[in-house]
Amino acid sequence: MATTNTNVVGGDDDHVLATAQQIVKSLNTPKEVREDMLLILSSFDNRLSSIGSMINRDDSKTKNDRLDAAEKVILRWDPNFDVSRRSVNWEDWQDEAAEYLSAVDDILQLVDELSIGSESTDIVDRAENAIQMAMCRLESEFRHILIQSTVPLDAERLYGSIRRVHLSFASHYSEIDDEFESFSEESRSSGRFHERGATIGEDSWVDLIHPDAAVDLSEIADRMIRSGYEKECVQVYSTVRRDALDECLMILGVERLSIEEVQKSDWKFLDEKMKKWIQAVKITVRLILEGEKRLCDQIFNGASESKEICFNETAKGCVMQLLNFGEAVAIGKRSPEKLFRILDMYDALASVLPDLEAMVSDEFLIHEAHGVLSGLGEAATGTFVEFENAIENENSKKAMQNAEIHPLIRYVMNYVRLLVDYSKTINSLLEDDEVQDMPNERHNDDNLQLESTSPLARRLLMLLSSLESNLMEKSKLYEDIAMQYIFLMNNILYIVKKVKDSELAQLLGDNWLRRHSGQIRQYETSYLRASWSKVLSCLKDEGISGSTSNASKVALKEKFKNFNAGFEEICRVQTAWKVSDAQLRDELIISVSEKVIPAYRSFLGRFRNQLESGRHSGKYIKYTSDDLENSLSNLFEGSPAISHHLRRNGT
Repeated sequence: MATTNTNVVGGDDDHVLATAQQIVKSLNTPKEVREDMLLILSSFDNRLSSIGSMINRDDSKTKNDRLDAAEKVILRWDPNFDVSRRSVNWEDWQDEAAEYLSAVDDILQLVDELSIGSESTDIVDRAENAIQMAMCRLESEFRHILIQSTVPLDAERLYGSIRRVHLSFASHYSEIDDEFESFSEESRSSGRFHERGATIGEDSWVDLIHPDAAVDLSEIADRMIRSGYEKECVQVYSTVRRDALDECLMILGVERLSIEEVQKSDWKFLDEKMKKWIQAVKITVRLILEGEKRLCDQIFNGASESKEICFNETAKGCVMQLLNFGEAVAIGKRSPEKLFRILDMYDALASVLPDLEAMVSDEFLIHEAHGVLSGLGEAATGTFVEFENAIENENSKKAMQNAEIHPLIRYVMNYVRLLVDYSKTINSLLEDDEVQDMPNERHNDDNLQLESTSPLARRLLMLLSSLESNLMEKSKLYEDIAMQYIFLMNNILYIVKKVKDSELAQLLGDNWLRRHSGQIRQYETSYLRASWSKVLSCLKDEGISGSTSNASKVALKEKFKNFNAGFEEICRVQTAWKVSDAQLRDELIISVSEKVIPAYRSFLGRFRNQLESGRHSGKYIKYTSDDLENSLSNLFEGSPAISHHLRRNGT
């Protein structure tokens, strides 16, 4: 009976221990918590004091089983154990890939548990070796997926709204010779002469890798970082993505050029590279790097330090390549043809710099970007000074045939009209202390405007004053004083019209326009005096003795003869002169006609009878008033300077 009781008691003890053991294990709590629970339970019943060792033995067995299972999955993907796995792509085996990541998670959990226990070093070493093996595979897969899932940059789509950028003035510079003779008015009036660049649309975006791959990459990165392989993960990402961004720059037409190569390039080549750089800066920062930033955030979600390092290291290469070209341009030789491209480069970099600063935490890179921006600004102002000096010192001695508009005037006026497009940028770059007093007293009226105008307006007033002085010197290349005034009228009117038809009018002001329009009227008066005074003097009564009826026929014949010769010579010569503006030409012909025809008609009316009563009267009275008017209508049409045929009276 006692024995039976003993057995019953022993059975009860076993049942209590088994039940307690099951309860503790089913809670699946950390080891420290289990030990605390066992201590509490044993305080209630000393029969439970042995449960700890029992659970620990079972625990150890369970950990080995878990490690065995995880190792089996890891080894299945190890090409050293299974050669067939060497050519297997991770993305083609999604279920097994998920199983692999789960196995890594199990091992990582085991490592955490083993780190606070007293298990033998065998199981710890096995777990660490399994992790190392898994990380080698994950690193390889991480690199493979990054490379294979990279989406090539679609430049055609990106250029859809940008292809029209900068069909510019600068593209004509390669054709300009020392005398500024290569500008065609057609190219300017057609709108191809210059356009400011379009901006990237707000809804523009790029996929840098296939979206599905980003999820796999994030899963792998998470395991590598948790396993202590953060440095390796970051290095793989930065290396692969840096190469991908370099490829993007190549697609955008940005090559790696040394400073020496840039400075030795001819203008046509450099102009194309500058245009592509301007586009590439906008696309790189606002689309590619924005996309890269999103990709880093997605893949390294929860690992802020890793994603910051990855993005900085990835972006640094392509940004420095862009900055190096900008620096090479900034320190290069300054010549007027480069100004608009440099201003475009300055504007492009200035516009994206805030975005770059918001994304990049690398202080060195941001410092370099600010340095290049400053250098481009200095290059722009220096190039503008070179342009000013070139105009002031231009001293070509070749007179324009037929008194036409000088190429220098076309060049300068189209140049300064384009400058107005950059008013905001140029005003921010020009310093007030750069403005000097006007060169001589002749420009005092311009001086009155200096204090109330912008830096660019002040510089343009000075520039146009220099241009007018240059124009005056060039007018002296013509021996015929009347031709000097035609030349001045042609060119000053061209300047005035260019100002009126652009935002230059607002910059220079109404006073400037009124004064120069008045100048044209003065030149017209001077032309009439220089060209027609001598001819008109033949139609005066001086030198004819006595009254009209008793006038000396000899003197009268001489006056008609001199008038005919003078009129014919003026028409012959001045028909070859060119007045390009139709309205000005008409006004000049009207002014000449109003002076010549009434005077001739009056003189002829007073003395015609005296000559017609004699022999050979037609030799002296060769023209009617209508004949003169018809001849004058051919003035300034730019015909070759050959003997001009005048209709004789009655023919």
